Amino acid sequence: MKFVIVGKNIEVTPGLDQAVRDKIGKLDKYFSEDTTANVTLNVDKDRHKIEVTIPVKGNIIRCEQVSSDMYVSIDLVEEVIERQLKKYKNKLKARDQAEGSSFKREFLENSYPEDDEIRIVRKKQFDMKPMYPEDACVQMELLGHNFYVFRNAEDEQICVVYKRKGGTYGMIEPEE
Repeated sequence: MKFVIVGKNIEVTPGLDQAVRDKIGKLDKYFSEDTTANVTLNVDKDRHKIEVTIPVKGNIIRCEQVSSDMYVSIDLVEEVIERQLKKYKNKLKARDQAEGSSFKREFLENSYPEDDEIRIVRKKQFDMKPMYPEDACVQMELLGHNFYVFRNAEDEQICVVYKRKGGTYGMIEPEE
């Protein structure tokens, strides 16, 4: 596995670099050698955050962890990614994304228990009246949700507004 390690508000010392390579390198057993892991280390006051993004055929494996110590964050992110890989391996295989993918054959051939099976337990249907994104944000706040699906009054497209960290909002809209 190849690494691209970047620091924001922190110098990537040889010790941090080695810790990332050692911990995230444990994931080598799942990926082919030409897979690249993009790692960003970020420090903001007492928040030590690591973001790991691993692009694989048709998908992105991504995880971020925050703690008061960068080495703890590095440990946590490796555990979470490994859990994600085991959880979704059978789904990747079922969708024929295994062929020519970034995963090693041994990983795809092993079976792992599906602890956290994805189950849809409720479906909702509702009338989507056109509204402006700002109105959708107000409606989302009134409902106490983290996101809100709506029909944009400006272009009639189905969009999603969502809460971001720091009290701001984001919007997802389809490409044209």
